[in-house]
Amino acid sequence: MAKQTKKSTTPRKPHFESPTDFDGANWNTMEDPYTQFFYEQNLSQFWRPEDISLQGDLNVWNMLSDDIKLAYARNLLVLTFLDTYQGDIGMPVVSRSLDDKQHQRKAVLNFMAAMENAVHAKSYSNIFMTYMTTNDINELFAWGEQNKNLQHIMSLIVGTYEVLDRYNYLRQYEPGHDHFSEEDFKEAQWKAMTASVFLETWLFYSGFYYPLYFYGQGKLMQAGEIINLILRDESIHGLYVGRLAQEIFEGFDTPKQEELKGWMFNLLHTLYREQAELVETIYDPVELAHDVKIFVRYNANKALMNLGFEPVYPNEEVNPVVLNGLNTETKTMDYFSMKGNGYQKMRSEALKDQDFFFDSTKSGGDGRD
Repeated sequence: MAKQTKKSTTPRKPHFESPTDFDGANWNTMEDPYTQFFYEQNLSQFWRPEDISLQGDLNVWNMLSDDIKLAYARNLLVLTFLDTYQGDIGMPVVSRSLDDKQHQRKAVLNFMAAMENAVHAKSYSNIFMTYMTTNDINELFAWGEQNKNLQHIMSLIVGTYEVLDRYNYLRQYEPGHDHFSEEDFKEAQWKAMTASVFLETWLFYSGFYYPLYFYGQGKLMQAGEIINLILRDESIHGLYVGRLAQEIFEGFDTPKQEELKGWMFNLLHTLYREQAELVETIYDPVELAHDVKIFVRYNANKALMNLGFEPVYPNEEVNPVVLNGLNTETKTMDYFSMKGNGYQKMRSEALKDQDFFFDSTKSGGDGRD
């Protein structure tokens, strides 16, 4: 009997041609005109879920009807699912698809990924834990796992990430594989970025409707502050990934661009149909579905603009209370909020001898200039 050879289980390693394949991130040199700006903006906006105390909302929450509570909770549950997978796979896969030398871009995307799950999704859980019982929370998550519209939306978005993830592997480990070509990789990369912008600028923003609706009426204000902080983050996430997507799109020839636009609009309209049905499920009991669908179309247009395309849905009058909540400028905070969206990291510089030389002739008797 011939002796069987034991198959090696050692994973295949990439081949590096020279020691110079590895380099370090040199932040002294800009990779492009905008990435370091987005880096600074992300860092200046950093916050933690625990920075907002939710106890002040409980009196209002306890007075709401069961239908309103359920709609509010299910709405945030949808955002939780989206944030979870954007942090788990979306941003990391897009980051890995970038050129190995683009360390600054990767750093920005990886920072955004951490914010999605560890901060945004955690914030929604903090709201659930403050407002609801453990049994109610478990039933809420079970509803999300069984809702066909939400699951289909997730599969459409995550599916583009999984395709790019496979191409990332082939590009690094099996570049000569029959199923790999650089153009196919670039196409998968652009599609994943497009899905990411749809998620960040459209699906997320549409889900902010109900918290902003209450916030504009002076209700559930602490949860509204959380949404405002998340709004700031998502706005720059969508802008940044949209800019990267536009760079890739410009590299395709005209016939390929038309093909990709067809794919994008097909995804857009499929997501809209699923989202419209989901909106009806959540908001019909509180008689707001029509109003929310207007907001959904409004945000779809914004996502297209982030990708460099013209809006497709007609201009409609969005609820002014909700639009006002989209303004992420600094808001006045009460003491117990702990941190508002005007929070900025302190900037400092070293003292110099000249800082202690004062010209008394420029000062009045009360010490003011």
